[in-house]
Amino acid sequence: MSLHPLPGDPTWVDLYTTDLDRAIAFYGELFGWTADRGGEEFGGYTTLRKDGRAVAGAMGRHDDPGDPYPDRWTVYLNSPDAAATTAKASAAGGTVIVEPMAVGDLGAMAVLADVGGIGVGVRQADTFAGFEAVGLVADGTWTDHVGVPSWFELTTRVYDASLTFYRDVFDWRDTLTIADTADFRYTTLHAVPPMGGGVLDASGHLAEGVPGSWTVYFGADDVDKSAEQAVALGGTIAFDPMNTPYGRLAGLIDPTGAHFSIGGNVR
Repeated sequence: MSLHPLPGDPTWVDLYTTDLDRAIAFYGELFGWTADRGGEEFGGYTTLRKDGRAVAGAMGRHDDPGDPYPDRWTVYLNSPDAAATTAKASAAGGTVIVEPMAVGDLGAMAVLADVGGIGVGVRQADTFAGFEAVGLVADGTWTDHVGVPSWFELTTRVYDASLTFYRDVFDWRDTLTIADTADFRYTTLHAVPPMGGGVLDASGHLAEGVPGSWTVYFGADDVDKSAEQAVALGGTIAFDPMNTPYGRLAGLIDPTGAHFSIGGNVR
């Protein structure tokens, strides 16, 4: 993913957690992140940094009986106009969860449910552009990836409708379908590196009752050791480390239930 994002590119991720202190400790040990806690004017929003560079955010979860979902990471996609993108999402069959709002002079944001009911953020940059470090994934090789966001993946049961939604709402223009068989359908955000992420048809993969999601992959120098460390720190394994044509990958769950993945080079 580039630090000069196009419309619809992922530009930020943040964690909504019931235990901010525990999350800061967990990810700090796992990825070497430090935390800058925001003031009251930003609701205590915390910026997480790798080697001083902003790579993610985190926010303590408020007691909201209207929010039935577990702790979670949210992926935000770039928009030149958050209000216009939100309006397009509503017209295309999405649902507005958080209306567009300014975040000081940093930019504007909103949160939507896409056509498949999957949450996704909208981010319009102002003085803060978003990620200050991202990894590059190309042809199964992970570069400059350790401890930073490197891949972003939408797993959905409504694959075709989702591609139409994101093309219409976020102006995805140069996607590339890299697989289109009965067993594996996958489209990347871009046709040439840095591809940045992709969309997986999960209609034949997800178990009954398991929702689709946007997932962030953070880079790991050694995926197996990082998975073991995550468990030692109180996390759990969602799927065991495995070699794929796209690197070695593992799915993890942090101590309060937020899902994320890690990826790195095959060893």
